[in-house]
Parts: sequence; structure tokens; C-alpha cells
Amino acid sequence: MQRYNIFFNYTNLLVKNLHICFFYSTFAVEMTALDALHTYFGYDAFRPLQEEIIHAVLSGKDTLALMPTGGGKSLCFQIPTLVMGQENPDKRLCLVITPLIALMKDQVAHLEARGIHAEAIHTGMSYDRQQAALDNCLYGPYHFLYCSPERLESEDFRKRLAQLPIGLIAVDEAHCISQWGYDFRPSYLNIAAVRDLLPDVPILALTATATPETIIDIQKRLGFKEQNVLRKSFKRENLIYVVRKTNNKPEQVIHILNRVPGSAIVYVRNRKRAQDLSQWLQENGLNAEFYHAGLSTRERNERQEAWKNDQTRIIVATNAFGMGIDKADVRVVIHVDLPSCIESYYQEAGRAGRDGETAYAVLLFNESEDKAKARKRVADNYPPKEFIEKVYRNTCDFLQVAAGSGYGHRFMLHMDQLCHAMKLPVIQTFSALHILSLAGYVYFEEEHETQPRVRIDIPRQQFGDYTLNSQQIELLDKLMRHYPGIFTDLQYVREADSPEMHKVLVSLAQIGILTYIPRSIGCSITFTQERKEEIFLPPSILDERQKQYAAKLQAMVEYAEQTQFCREQVLLAYFGESDIIPCGHCDVCREVAKRVHL
Repeated sequence: MQRYNIFFNYTNLLVKNLHICFFYSTFAVEMTALDALHTYFGYDAFRPLQEEIIHAVLSGKDTLALMPTGGGKSLCFQIPTLVMGQENPDKRLCLVITPLIALMKDQVAHLEARGIHAEAIHTGMSYDRQQAALDNCLYGPYHFLYCSPERLESEDFRKRLAQLPIGLIAVDEAHCISQWGYDFRPSYLNIAAVRDLLPDVPILALTATATPETIIDIQKRLGFKEQNVLRKSFKRENLIYVVRKTNNKPEQVIHILNRVPGSAIVYVRNRKRAQDLSQWLQENGLNAEFYHAGLSTRERNERQEAWKNDQTRIIVATNAFGMGIDKADVRVVIHVDLPSCIESYYQEAGRAGRDGETAYAVLLFNESEDKAKARKRVADNYPPKEFIEKVYRNTCDFLQVAAGSGYGHRFMLHMDQLCHAMKLPVIQTFSALHILSLAGYVYFEEEHETQPRVRIDIPRQQFGDYTLNSQQIELLDKLMRHYPGIFTDLQYVREADSPEMHKVLVSLAQIGILTYIPRSIGCSITFTQERKEEIFLPPSILDERQKQYAAKLQAMVEYAEQTQFCREQVLLAYFGESDIIPCGHCDVCREVAKRVHL
């Protein structure tokens, strides 16, 4: 049997390599970037700046590309990868680093539909499935491997990367690597270690929002050999920016949605507000649904698809919604609550009008109320050092992590239980755990979704002692065939994604045949150091970031307050653009035009 398995594996490897040879011999004629654009994606010409970025990548230059939301960033790494792979199969693979699992899955499905092989490795995949994906990228005609920045922490994963035929590293949402970016994530710093593994592989960093200081910091942290920034103006000719000052925001939302037909996104800051406003819109005859990170993956996918397919007209959402969603005909984006910074406002507002037709970005502003909330937001996001130290001690005690222990251990953390047991305020506790994560004491993952797990608790020979129906027998047989270790360890199982199979698993657990841990949504915390008696929070983590956060929030307040300068001019100046003429159609420009005509 062992000799047969060796022969089978050798034959499988030979077939895979023959597959590669056949694939590349099919494209013996040299392929240009324009050829690839037409052949794979059906376009005859590039959008502005795409061609310059692609040529920079093909020439081997590290490149930072700044393009507005909906500007076609994906093609900037997809096209050069396909061209490089045709020229040199040893450089056929692009490693795409992105923080969003939904975006990975969407892009993989999009590429596969066009006959381009791609894989994604993300939370919830079994170890065997991950290894199979990496084998596909090593031996098969695969061009794209998507992963999260957290995946790069795995030593085993990095070793496998060093074996892969990687010709390009693409970093999406690159502003996340910068301390000056509005959404800094420590996990992005792992990318530097990958560059050490693949020193000759160029890197393409992509973002839709970056200030001048962020642009410099991104290149430094990604180890650019020389500065190389290609940028497209953030100006959007068809997008009309409006600030509507009001004391009754829900009524204004109704008024705007009745005046502007078509698909809409309404952004709010918390889940309860999303649910309440969605219900109120429904009661007023509007086709609306809510969306936030507390929903299951299935619920989020269903609501997202219903909105994309125009079955739902209005989605009322927290900022968990929108990134990576390709819907061109959004006619209006309304912000009910003041965003934390201009970067996130610009990115979210930019989801309107990607089809080039007239669209509106409306910010509702209640001056006294929103300014007071902004001050409270600073205090909530950056609580005092003493409070953060208290949260660290209380969390360790709650999880029963003793001094000198805990390193590498990962716990599911139910925030309501922690805060109730330790008498902690919820919002500030969330913030404290994020700051502890930035400081390197823990890795705190908010809204982590655990995959369903199953272990069969009795020997197969004892199944006959139970009266089982056909569904139960069929499921047990499938579990034993697909998950060899299921008698000894809890296994992540795909079958539980089906509501019918969930019921069958519950029935089998109730009679004691197996242990079933259903899918759940919560937080997780991993101790990246052993528990300390005292912790140190450097000024760069607490004081400086608090000042930076407050300054960004103040810039957002000033944008909403001011009525002298063109809205688009203010936004573009924030991103370092100058000599921009007034747009002529924002609320400020229209008011100026009225005064001129009087």
C-alpha cells in the first residue's frame, strides 16, 4: 500500500507539471498588457493611470498606486501577473495581501469565472485545505494567492511562500501599514518579513486614501528600493458633495431618499442605529435592510447580494459594509453620523456613482450634537492609561491567565460577560483591548467568526446501539470519510453551513454520538507575550495616536461646519492636491452661485 501511495503521488505531481507545460505552450506568442486586458477581461483600453502602474510593475519597480474608490485597482496587479506568467512560469504567481475575507472570495470567484486560476487562504479553512491550496499554487497553473496580513505571522506559511513561483506582491489597503494612516493595523507590519524572503520580487501597494505623510510612511515600511508614487487625482466629476445641516436626521434621510431614486447606502455608527433606522424606513414605505458585523456570514452575504441585485434598494449599515463591493449604480450615499476622519468619509462616499453618472454624497450634520459626540468619541477611543492597565489585569484574571503564562494561547472572549463580571464600560474596554493589541501585548480580533466544529465521541461499532434515521446515517458517513481525525479532535466542518445539516448535527449531539460547537460570532484574544506584572504604553501608542485621532476628527468637523470653500476643494487639499478649481455643483458652490445671481 505504501509503494502504491508513493507511485500515486509521483504520478499526480507529473500530471500537474504536464498541465503547466500545456498551459504555457498555449500562449507561446508574446502577450502584451493590452492583449491580456482584452483576452481575459474584455476591455479594449485602460482607464487613466492603469497603464502607467502596470508598466512600472512590469519593469520591476516597487510602486505605490493611489487611485480613488472604483478606479480599477485590481487590474493593476492582475494584468502584469498574467503577462509575467506568460513570459516566465517561475514568476507566474501574485501574492495578494488584503484584510477582507469577503473581498478575497469575491475576487477569486471573479477570476475563476474568467478562466484564471486563483486561491485564497483564510480563517475557517482546514489545515489540509490550506496545504492543498498552496500545492495548487506550486504545481498548478495558478496565478493568484490571496491571504490576510495575519496569515503572514505563521512560520509554516512563510516557509511555503519561499517555495512558490511568486513574481509580484500586491498589498491592498496599503494605508493600513502606516502609523499616520487612519486605519493602522499592526498585522500589516508582517509584510516586511515576506520581503526578506523574496528580496527580488517587486511590490505594488494600493490605496484609495492617503495623505502626503502617509504616502512617505507606506514606502518606508514596505522597504521600497526607491520612492515611486503614481497617483490619479481624487477628483470625481460626477459626484456631488452636500452637507445638510439638520436637527432631525431621520426625517432628512426620508426626504433625500424620496428625492433621489435608485440604489442607496446609509451609513451609521452603531448596530442598534442601523437596525432602528432600517425599520423606520420600512415603516415609511421604503425598501430597506440593515447590515453590520454582528450578523452571520450567511446573513451578510444574503443581504449584500439582495442589495447588489436590486432586490433591496437601501442598505443601512455600519462601516463594516462596502469595501470590495462592486456595484456601479449607487445614486446616493448618506452619512447620518459624522465619520471619524476625512479618509474614511471619502472612501465611503466614493461608493456612489462609479458608473460615471450623477450621484450624491450627503453628510447630515447637527452642529451642537455632533461636536459633543466627537469630543466623547476621542475620550472613548483613548481612555486613560490607568484604565487600560486595569483592563489588561481584569482580562487576564477573567481568562485565568497567571503571571508568566499565556504566551501563544488564544481565547474566545465574550465582551458582555467580561464587562459584566469585571464591571467595565463596554466601549472603553473595546478601545483598551485595541490599544493593548497595538502595544504588542495581545492580538485582539473584534467580531471573529468561529467556524462550526464536530467530534464523534463513540466508536463506529457502537452506532448500531442507536436508532438513527437516514439523514443522520448519511451525515455520519460523510464526516468519517472527509475528516479522518474526527474521532479524536474537533474538526472544522463545512457541512454545518447548511441549515438542514445543522439540525441533524444538533440531533446527534443531543443523543450523545458527537460533540457539536455551532458557528458563533464573538471576539478573540491571543496573548503575544506572557502575562506581565506591569505593562508599558509608549507615547507613540497612546498620547500621539490620541492627538492624531483628535486632529483627524476635527478636520471632519471643520469640513462639515465650513460654508466658504468648495467641498471638493477642501477634500482634495486634505490629500495634498492643489490648483483645483471649484466643482460648481456642491452645496457651497451652488449657494455661491445663487448669491452671484441675486
